[in-house]
Amino acid sequence: MIPFDFDYYKPESMDEAFKCYQDLLINNKKPLYYGGGTEIISMARVKGIVFDSVIDLKGIPECSQLEVSGGKFRIGAAQTLTNIAECNAYPLLSKTIKRIADHTIQGKITIGGNLAGTIKYREAALPLMISDCSLQVMTQGGLAELPFSKAFNGKLQLKKGEFLVSVLIEENDLSLPYNHVKRTKQEKIDYPLITMVALKNEKAIKTAITGYGDNPIILSERIINHKLYNVEQKINKIINLAHSDCKGDLSGSREYKEFVLENMLQEMFSNFEKIG
Repeated sequence: MIPFDFDYYKPESMDEAFKCYQDLLINNKKPLYYGGGTEIISMARVKGIVFDSVIDLKGIPECSQLEVSGGKFRIGAAQTLTNIAECNAYPLLSKTIKRIADHTIQGKITIGGNLAGTIKYREAALPLMISDCSLQVMTQGGLAELPFSKAFNGKLQLKKGEFLVSVLIEENDLSLPYNHVKRTKQEKIDYPLITMVALKNEKAIKTAITGYGDNPIILSERIINHKLYNVEQKINKIINLAHSDCKGDLSGSREYKEFVLENMLQEMFSNFEKIG
């Protein structure tokens, strides 16, 4: 139970939601946008966050879309991980989000919440980081479409009052060969020691990891696809380059994480070599 009172709003359009937020600010309120609410509720129960109002985005049609149309896979920010996985339009994304929390919680966590949340892993971002992907964001000037790399740098880079509307992934990327590996300290369903995803197109392999440091990162595409390096050279160079990003924590020391990443990269290269 949340130990304080707050007002609840459920707008039916993007403009209404944005205006509601601005009006609340003008009236010295502390509003929050609300999708699945898992993190908001758990933090509010222990007063980790305090707010006067929540603006529920689930009533906005653009925040609830889930379809492949116009050459893009469109995912509304208020769509749950369960719905996205069951849709399975993008198998790499489906496999990644199936390993986030347990099945019950997956039915509540939204993709917008995972990208915007305070938990550093943000695993749902990994397939988007290595895809031809953009984000639709509601801004002061209206709906804007931004390249994923511009709107997300370890976490969502939004101005106060802006909110994520949807994720757009180019249809051509949805069926590419992929690799997904998640290593945890103990249980299958746990925060990652390291999670790594990779896509292979006709030109290159793209790879991203989380759990290695403070934020998800993309590994050097130049090194991974270098024609003059063998696999062992590539792995050594990648680990040396990412050394400053590696942070030891309760799940494993820096040395152990580097050892785990070395094995994950070896497995990835082997898998893609079999594909050709």
